[in-house]
Amino acid sequence: MAIEQNILAAVSVNNSGTIQLANTNPQYQDFKVSCSEDIIIDRENPKWYYYFLCGVKGIQEKFGIGRLAGMSCVVDGTIPPSSGLSSSSALVCCSGLLTMEANHKSLSKVALAEICAKSECYIGTEGGGMDQSISFLAEKGTAKLIEFQPLRATDVKLPEGAVFVISNCCVEMNKAASSHYNIRVVECRIATKMLAQARGLDPSRLLKLSQVQTELKASLEEMLTLVDEVLHPEPYSREEICKVLGITSEQLCTELLSANTQHVMHFKLHQRAKHVYGEAARVMRFKSVCDAGSAESVKLLGELMNQSHASCRDLYECSCPELDQLVDICLKSGAVGSRLTGAGWGGCAVSMVPSEKAESFLQAVRDAYYTPDPRRAAMEKQSLFVTKPGGGAGVLLEE
Repeated sequence: MAIEQNILAAVSVNNSGTIQLANTNPQYQDFKVSCSEDIIIDRENPKWYYYFLCGVKGIQEKFGIGRLAGMSCVVDGTIPPSSGLSSSSALVCCSGLLTMEANHKSLSKVALAEICAKSECYIGTEGGGMDQSISFLAEKGTAKLIEFQPLRATDVKLPEGAVFVISNCCVEMNKAASSHYNIRVVECRIATKMLAQARGLDPSRLLKLSQVQTELKASLEEMLTLVDEVLHPEPYSREEICKVLGITSEQLCTELLSANTQHVMHFKLHQRAKHVYGEAARVMRFKSVCDAGSAESVKLLGELMNQSHASCRDLYECSCPELDQLVDICLKSGAVGSRLTGAGWGGCAVSMVPSEKAESFLQAVRDAYYTPDPRRAAMEKQSLFVTKPGGGAGVLLEE
């Protein structure tokens, strides 16, 4: 679901021949770029304005715009940065939407989400498109089941009697500034090839684990069994991967590894694939529980969230000690379920809390996690809050 916090941009379209960017937060410096020159995005230096320019560049390339409209933009927002709440993706989506509008172009929400997902790759993040999809397809008051190939969104009615609480562990994680995120993408890509090879499929055509499932017409449970049959739990070396796939070391580096994962020597393929298929199964189970609307819904959903965090921690290894501590505190404070959200390695946990316990929960988490630490205490107001399903991106025009 999209949370209620957002990214806002005030935009004036003009004939200046430049795109001028400013941020209400003084720690983010202003930036200016020419409308007639190629947009260069520095992957080695992922500043806030480069995320903004990802969306601009995506729209420019989609429509083949030679000279973009001049714009003066001031960006504000209530999403804590580098917190796992998709602030970077929200910024890319915001800039893509306003660039489309400023240059008098039109796209469906689905097409715009797909372009923005691809555009974020300009900064080096090999994301899957979930953040961008919910940024555009979200509707106030309902969660969404997001599915791909083709991209589509289905309403999911959340049960009455519980609220979602976001809590930030206050460890910042910029996906583009590290290789953690892309290493997981690469491990899943290699696991895809290995599973495809083992079942007689053409590995060269397949890049995602979901594609193997589609090709085999298998259930998620059958894919989990296949992972256990084909992939061993011990880390794979480069040499073993090359031998199984019949590729050279050079092909591994150029075709499977990304620019910032060239240093990786060992790959945990079994654990990553097990997490991905297991998480997909939990998502479908979550929707089934919501659809059934039983009296046990809140309890069952909480259990799924707890299983999800355990898998993120143990199989995908994208948690961190502070997040694990925070999740544990949330559960002890009255949450029925709690898990990390976003890319991981820092950022936020999301907890499902019975509505009648919301106030006592907030106070207990505040006392146990934020108050004892001066730095966390200073960040607490923007780090701990109740949220509801919010709406997707939109444009407000001045009359």
